[in-house]
Amino acid sequence: MTANPVLLAPAKLTRTLRVTGVRNDGLHVIEAEMVTLDLYDEIEVEPGGSGVYVVEGGVDDGVVSVDLDPFDNLVASAARLAGVEIGARLTKRIPAGAGLGGGSADAAAILRWAGYTNVVEAASIGADVAFCLVGGRATVRGIGEIVEPLPYEPATFTVITPPVHCSTPAVYRRWDEMGGPTGENGNDLEPAALAVAPELHETREHLGNATGMTPRLAGSGSSWFVEGDFPEAGLVLRTVPAPE
Repeated sequence: MTANPVLLAPAKLTRTLRVTGVRNDGLHVIEAEMVTLDLYDEIEVEPGGSGVYVVEGGVDDGVVSVDLDPFDNLVASAARLAGVEIGARLTKRIPAGAGLGGGSADAAAILRWAGYTNVVEAASIGADVAFCLVGGRATVRGIGEIVEPLPYEPATFTVITPPVHCSTPAVYRRWDEMGGPTGENGNDLEPAALAVAPELHETREHLGNATGMTPRLAGSGSSWFVEGDFPEAGLVLRTVPAPE
Protein backbone atom coordinates (compact mmCIF):
# COMPACT_ATOMS: atom_id res chain seq x y z
CA MET A 1 0.00 0.00 0.00
CA THR A 2 1.48 3.36 -1.06
CA ALA A 3 1.64 6.00 1.66
CA ASN A 4 -0.02 9.34 1.05
CA PRO A 5 2.46 12.06 0.02
CA VAL A 6 3.38 14.63 2.66
CA LEU A 7 4.14 18.11 1.31
CA LEU A 8 6.12 20.91 2.92
CA ALA A 9 4.63 24.40 2.64
CA PRO A 10 7.17 27.09 3.60
CA ALA A 11 6.20 30.47 5.01
CA LYS A 12 7.04 33.71 3.25
CA LEU A 13 8.23 37.03 4.56
CA THR A 14 7.48 40.35 2.89
CA ARG A 15 10.70 42.29 3.49
CA THR A 16 9.48 45.53 1.88
CA LEU A 17 6.09 46.64 0.57
CA ARG A 18 5.10 49.76 -1.32
CA VAL A 19 1.54 50.38 -2.48
CA THR A 20 1.93 51.96 -5.91
CA GLY A 21 -1.69 52.39 -6.95
CA VAL A 22 -5.29 51.27 -6.76
CA ARG A 23 -7.06 49.63 -9.70
CA ASN A 24 -10.54 50.54 -10.89
CA ASP A 25 -11.85 47.36 -9.22
CA GLY A 26 -10.48 48.55 -5.88
CA LEU A 27 -7.57 46.09 -5.71
CA HIS A 28 -4.24 47.57 -4.65
CA VAL A 29 -1.12 47.45 -6.80
CA ILE A 30 2.10 46.78 -4.94
CA GLU A 31 5.83 46.45 -5.36
CA ALA A 32 7.35 44.16 -2.75
CA GLU A 33 10.31 41.96 -1.99
CA MET A 34 9.39 38.55 -0.62
CA VAL A 35 11.50 35.62 0.57
CA THR A 36 10.77 32.02 1.53
CA LEU A 37 11.46 31.04 5.15
CA ASP A 38 12.31 27.79 6.92
CA LEU A 39 9.01 27.59 8.81
CA TYR A 40 6.72 24.95 7.32
CA ASP A 41 3.20 23.64 7.37
CA GLU A 42 2.90 19.96 6.47
CA ILE A 43 0.14 18.63 4.22
CA GLU A 44 -0.72 14.97 3.93
CA VAL A 45 -2.52 14.58 0.61
CA GLU A 46 -5.11 11.87 0.05
CA PRO A 47 -5.63 11.53 -3.72
CA GLY A 48 -9.31 11.03 -4.45
CA GLY A 49 -10.27 12.09 -0.94
CA SER A 50 -12.50 14.93 0.22
CA GLY A 51 -12.19 17.79 2.69
CA VAL A 52 -9.30 19.64 4.28
CA TYR A 53 -8.72 19.16 8.00
CA VAL A 54 -6.29 20.76 10.44
CA VAL A 55 -4.32 18.92 13.10
CA GLU A 56 -5.25 20.33 16.48
CA GLY A 57 -2.43 21.23 18.80
CA GLY A 58 -0.97 23.85 21.05
CA VAL A 59 1.66 26.49 20.56
CA ASP A 60 4.04 24.67 22.94
CA ASP A 61 4.63 21.84 20.47
CA GLY A 62 4.89 24.18 17.51
CA VAL A 63 1.49 23.24 16.11
CA VAL A 64 -1.01 26.04 15.56
CA SER A 65 -4.76 25.53 15.98
CA VAL A 66 -6.89 27.37 13.43
CA ASP A 67 -10.53 27.24 12.38
CA LEU A 68 -10.93 26.05 8.81
CA ASP A 69 -13.98 25.22 6.70
CA PRO A 70 -13.07 21.81 5.22
CA PHE A 71 -14.50 22.70 1.80
CA ASP A 72 -14.01 26.47 1.55
CA ASN A 73 -10.32 27.30 1.99
CA LEU A 74 -7.24 28.01 -0.10
CA VAL A 75 -6.14 24.37 -0.28
CA ALA A 76 -9.53 23.36 -1.66
CA SER A 77 -9.39 26.29 -4.09
CA ALA A 78 -5.94 25.21 -5.26
CA ALA A 79 -7.14 21.65 -5.83
CA ARG A 80 -10.05 22.92 -7.92
CA LEU A 81 -7.75 25.22 -9.90
CA ALA A 82 -5.37 22.35 -10.64
CA GLY A 83 -8.24 19.99 -11.46
CA VAL A 84 -7.38 17.38 -8.82
CA GLU A 85 -9.66 15.68 -6.32
CA ILE A 86 -7.99 15.34 -2.94
CA GLY A 87 -8.46 15.25 0.77
CA ALA A 88 -5.82 16.90 2.95
CA ARG A 89 -4.66 16.86 6.55
CA LEU A 90 -2.78 20.00 7.59
CA THR A 91 -0.26 20.31 10.38
CA LYS A 92 -0.25 24.07 10.84
CA ARG A 93 2.92 25.69 12.17
CA ILE A 94 2.60 28.98 10.31
CA PRO A 95 0.28 31.19 12.39
CA ALA A 96 -2.87 32.46 10.70
CA GLY A 97 -3.41 36.19 10.18
CA ALA A 98 0.27 36.85 10.85
CA GLY A 99 1.44 38.10 7.46
CA LEU A 100 3.55 34.98 6.87
CA GLY A 101 1.47 33.52 4.06
CA GLY A 102 0.33 30.31 5.74
CA GLY A 103 -2.81 29.67 3.70
CA SER A 104 -1.10 30.79 0.50
CA ALA A 105 1.86 28.51 1.19
CA ASP A 106 -0.50 25.55 1.66
CA ALA A 107 -2.29 26.31 -1.61
CA ALA A 108 1.00 26.68 -3.48
CA ALA A 109 2.21 23.33 -2.16
CA ILE A 110 -0.87 21.66 -3.64
CA LEU A 111 -0.33 23.40 -6.98
CA ARG A 112 3.33 22.28 -7.09
CA TRP A 113 2.35 18.71 -6.26
CA ALA A 114 -0.24 18.79 -9.06
CA GLY A 115 2.30 20.18 -11.54
CA TYR A 116 0.39 23.46 -11.94
CA THR A 117 2.62 26.39 -12.89
CA ASN A 118 0.34 29.24 -14.04
CA VAL A 119 1.40 32.04 -11.70
CA VAL A 120 -1.24 34.53 -12.88
CA GLU A 121 -4.08 32.09 -12.26
CA ALA A 122 -2.53 31.13 -8.91
CA ALA A 123 -2.84 34.78 -7.83
CA SER A 124 -6.54 34.67 -8.68
CA ILE A 125 -7.23 32.48 -5.62
CA GLY A 126 -4.96 34.50 -3.31
CA ALA A 127 -2.50 37.31 -3.96
CA ASP A 128 0.41 35.62 -2.16
CA VAL A 129 -0.17 32.22 -3.74
CA ALA A 130 1.75 33.29 -6.85
CA PHE A 131 4.93 34.10 -4.95
CA CYS A 132 4.60 31.00 -2.78
CA LEU A 133 4.34 28.92 -5.94
CA VAL A 134 7.63 30.37 -7.25
CA GLY A 135 9.41 30.67 -3.91
CA GLY A 136 12.96 31.77 -3.16
CA ARG A 137 13.43 35.53 -3.32
CA ALA A 138 11.55 37.75 -5.72
CA THR A 139 10.16 41.15 -6.54
CA VAL A 140 6.36 40.95 -6.58
CA ARG A 141 4.27 43.49 -8.47
CA GLY A 142 0.72 44.06 -9.65
CA ILE A 143 -1.77 42.50 -7.25
CA GLY A 144 0.71 39.69 -6.65
CA GLU A 145 0.58 38.02 -10.05
CA ILE A 146 3.90 39.40 -11.35
CA VAL A 147 6.75 37.49 -9.72
CA GLU A 148 10.30 38.31 -10.82
CA PRO A 149 12.89 36.00 -9.21
CA LEU A 150 15.95 37.60 -7.64
CA PRO A 151 19.35 36.03 -6.88
CA TYR A 152 19.39 34.07 -3.65
CA GLU A 153 20.82 35.87 -0.64
CA PRO A 154 21.17 34.06 2.67
CA ALA A 155 19.55 36.02 5.47
CA THR A 156 18.39 35.46 9.03
CA PHE A 157 15.38 37.11 10.63
CA THR A 158 13.96 37.24 14.13
CA VAL A 159 10.17 37.19 13.98
CA ILE A 160 7.62 37.73 16.72
CA THR A 161 3.90 37.13 16.20
CA PRO A 162 1.45 38.50 18.76
CA PRO A 163 -1.94 36.85 19.38
CA VAL A 164 -3.56 39.31 17.00
CA HIS A 165 -5.27 38.36 13.73
CA CYS A 166 -4.80 41.13 11.16
CA SER A 167 -7.39 41.16 8.38
CA THR A 168 -5.66 42.12 5.13
CA PRO A 169 -8.84 43.66 3.61
CA ALA A 170 -9.38 45.71 6.79
CA VAL A 171 -5.80 47.01 6.70
CA TYR A 172 -6.08 48.02 3.05
CA ARG A 173 -9.43 49.73 3.72
CA ARG A 174 -7.87 51.74 6.52
CA TRP A 175 -4.91 52.60 4.28
CA ASP A 176 -7.39 54.06 1.78
CA GLU A 177 -9.24 55.95 4.54
CA MET A 178 -5.93 57.41 5.75
CA GLY A 179 -5.18 58.80 2.30
CA GLY A 180 -2.56 56.25 1.31
CA PRO A 181 0.27 56.93 3.78
CA THR A 182 3.87 55.92 3.12
CA GLY A 183 5.43 53.72 5.77
CA GLU A 184 8.62 55.19 7.21
CA ASN A 185 10.30 51.80 7.60
CA GLY A 186 9.77 50.15 4.23
CA ASN A 187 6.18 48.93 4.57
CA ASP A 188 3.38 51.27 3.52
CA LEU A 189 0.80 49.19 5.39
CA GLU A 190 2.34 49.74 8.83
CA PRO A 191 0.39 52.94 9.67
CA ALA A 192 -2.91 51.34 8.65
CA ALA A 193 -2.24 48.09 10.51
CA LEU A 194 -1.38 50.01 13.67
CA ALA A 195 -4.62 51.97 13.31
CA VAL A 196 -6.66 48.77 12.84
CA ALA A 197 -4.91 46.92 15.69
CA PRO A 198 -3.30 49.41 18.12
CA GLU A 199 -2.09 46.53 20.29
CA LEU A 200 0.57 45.93 17.63
CA HIS A 201 2.46 48.90 19.10
CA GLU A 202 3.31 46.86 22.20
CA THR A 203 4.81 43.99 20.19
CA ARG A 204 6.84 46.35 18.02
CA GLU A 205 8.22 48.09 21.12
CA HIS A 206 9.08 44.76 22.76
CA LEU A 207 11.03 43.50 19.74
CA GLY A 208 12.76 46.83 19.29
CA ASN A 209 13.84 47.00 22.92
CA ALA A 210 15.06 43.40 22.85
CA THR A 211 17.18 43.83 19.73
CA GLY A 212 18.09 47.52 19.58
CA MET A 213 16.72 47.60 16.05
CA THR A 214 13.65 49.08 14.39
CA PRO A 215 11.16 46.27 13.67
CA ARG A 216 9.23 46.14 10.41
CA LEU A 217 5.72 44.78 9.94
CA ALA A 218 5.44 41.61 7.86
CA GLY A 219 2.97 42.39 5.07
CA SER A 220 -0.35 43.51 6.55
CA GLY A 221 0.63 42.02 9.93
CA SER A 222 0.50 40.92 12.62
CA SER A 223 4.13 39.68 12.76
CA TRP A 224 7.10 42.00 13.28
CA PHE A 225 10.65 41.19 12.28
CA VAL A 226 14.20 42.42 12.34
CA GLU A 227 17.14 41.11 10.38
CA GLY A 228 19.59 39.12 12.48
CA ASP A 229 19.73 36.28 15.00
CA PHE A 230 18.15 37.21 18.36
CA PRO A 231 16.75 33.96 19.80
CA GLU A 232 15.94 35.62 23.13
CA ALA A 233 13.61 38.05 21.31
CA GLY A 234 11.57 35.81 19.00
CA LEU A 235 11.59 32.98 16.48
CA VAL A 236 14.76 32.85 14.37
CA LEU A 237 14.04 32.01 10.73
CA ARG A 238 16.26 31.78 7.65
CA THR A 239 15.75 32.21 3.93
CA VAL A 240 15.32 29.07 1.86
CA PRO A 241 16.71 28.92 -1.69
CA ALA A 242 14.23 28.37 -4.52
CA PRO A 243 14.19 24.79 -5.84
CA GLU A 244 16.62 24.11 -8.68
